[in-house]
Amino acid sequence: MDQTRAPISPSLFAFAIFYGGMVCIAGVLGNKQVALGPLAVEAGIFAFLLLVVTSSAVAELHGGAVANRLVRIGFVPLVASIVLAVVVLAVPASPEMDPARADAFALMMGGTPRIWAGGIVAYGVSQTLNVTLFSWLKGREGAKLLWLRAGLASVLSQIVDTLLFVTIAFLGVFPIGQLLVGQMLAKVVLSAVLVPPAIYLFVALGRRLDGVRA
Repeated sequence: MDQTRAPISPSLFAFAIFYGGMVCIAGVLGNKQVALGPLAVEAGIFAFLLLVVTSSAVAELHGGAVANRLVRIGFVPLVASIVLAVVVLAVPASPEMDPARADAFALMMGGTPRIWAGGIVAYGVSQTLNVTLFSWLKGREGAKLLWLRAGLASVLSQIVDTLLFVTIAFLGVFPIGQLLVGQMLAKVVLSAVLVPPAIYLFVALGRRLDGVRA
C-alpha cells in the first residue's frame, strides 16, 4: 500500500461532508415554494447555492480538479438518496401510522423518473460548469475579485440548472415558459446577492481549518 500519499486537509474533509449533506437535502427542501418579496422559488435553491459556494471554495483552496472530483463524488449520495426514497415508498406503511402522515410523506418524497433524471442531469452539468467557470476566471484574474468570480459562475450555472431541470422534468407536461423565466430570475437574484458574501466566509473558514493565514 502506498504510504506516501498526502492526508486529506481538514477543510476538504469538512467541506466534502457538508457537500454530501446538501446534495441529499436539496431535493427534499425543493418540495416547498417560498415567497421572497415578488419572487417565488423552490426552497431547494438555498441548498443548491450552498453546493455552489462549497465547490467554489474547494476550487479556490485546492484547485479546480479537486473541486470537480467533489462534484462527481456527489453523485453517490444523490443517487443513493433517490434509490432509498423509491424503496421506502414501495414498502407498505405500518397500519399504526397516521394515514394523513403517510399520504403527506408519499406526496413529498414521491417523484417521476423524469423529475429524478432532471435533478441528476442538472446537478452534474450545473455544478461542473460552476467549478469550470470559477477556475477559468481565477486563471485570468488570479486570486483577486473572488466575489465576482463566484457570483458570475453561480449565476450562469444556475441558469443552466434551471433550463435543464425544467425542460427534462416538465417539457410536454405543461407550458414551461413562465416557469423558466420566473425560476431563472429568482435564482439569478439569489445567486448575485447570497453567493459573493458566502464565498468569503467559506474560504476564510477553510483557511482557518487548515491553519493558513489569509
